[in-house]
Amino acid sequence: MKIGFNLLLWTGHVTEENFPLLEKLKATGYDGVEVPIFDPSNPEDFRRLGKALSDNGLQSAAVTVCPDQAHSLISPNAADRQAGVEHLKRVIDCGHLAGIQNLCGPYYQELGNFTGDAPTDTERAHAAECHRLLAEHAQQAGIRLTIESLNRFECHFLNTMEQASAYVKQVNHPNFFTMYDTFHANIEEKDPLGVIEPNLDVIRHVHISANDRGTPGKDHTPIRETIQILKKNGYDQWLVIEAFGRSLPALAAATRVWRDFFPNTEEVYEFGYQYIRECLA
Repeated sequence: MKIGFNLLLWTGHVTEENFPLLEKLKATGYDGVEVPIFDPSNPEDFRRLGKALSDNGLQSAAVTVCPDQAHSLISPNAADRQAGVEHLKRVIDCGHLAGIQNLCGPYYQELGNFTGDAPTDTERAHAAECHRLLAEHAQQAGIRLTIESLNRFECHFLNTMEQASAYVKQVNHPNFFTMYDTFHANIEEKDPLGVIEPNLDVIRHVHISANDRGTPGKDHTPIRETIQILKKNGYDQWLVIEAFGRSLPALAAATRVWRDFFPNTEEVYEFGYQYIRECLA
C-alpha cells in the first residue's frame, strides 16, 4: 500500500510557497500526496507542481469537487451539467500535468445544497451520463476516477458504500470506481468495518481520517482494524491521511472545523504516518 497525505491541511491551491512541505513529507516517509484541484484556471501551476513532486520522489493523487450549483452533475438544468463536465475535464487536464494517478472526491453535486429528499433516479441518470464522459477523458489522461460518498450533512447523493457501489455499477465504465473514508463511514455505516470487504471490487482509494478530523490514531475511529481488513484482502492502493484545521477559513467553514484538533500540523503528518506504519506491520 502507498501512504499519502492530503495537502488540504495547508492549502486549497498548491503553489511554490507550499513546495517545502513536499520535502518534509518525503523525509517523513510518505510515498506521495493528495493534491487539491479546485481552480484549474492556471494549468502552469500544476505543471510546476508536477516537477516539484518528481524532484522530491513523490507520487500523487488529487481531490476535487463541483464548485457550485451551476456546475452540478445532478442539476435538472442541462447547461449546469455540461458546465460541470467541462470544468471537471479541465481539472483532469491539470491533474495530468501534475502527474496524478487518481482523482477522488464528491464531484457530483454542490456540497451543502440539499433537495430535501433522497437522490432520485433522474439525478443518478444525469450524473452517470456525465461520469461516463469524464471517465473516458480521464482514462486517456492516465488518471483513474474514484468517486467519494460523504455523510448526510454534506450531501444527499451518495452517503454509504452500498450507494456508492451501486452507482459505480450504474456508470459501468472500466475507469470509474469509488473509495472508502473512515470519517464518513464512522457517521453513516451501521457496520463501518463490515462494508469494506464486500465492496473491495470497486474500492480503489482510501482516506484515513479521524472522527474529529484531527490526528489519526488519537481518536476512536477503527483505523487499525480498517487497515488490517484491507491488508488481509490484498488491497494495494492509496492510504491517504485527510485532516483539516482552521488555517483556511472557507474550508474550515465547509468542513465545520470550529476548534483546533491538534497542537500543530507536524503532529498530524508525523504521528499519523508512524501510526499507519504500525497498523500495516
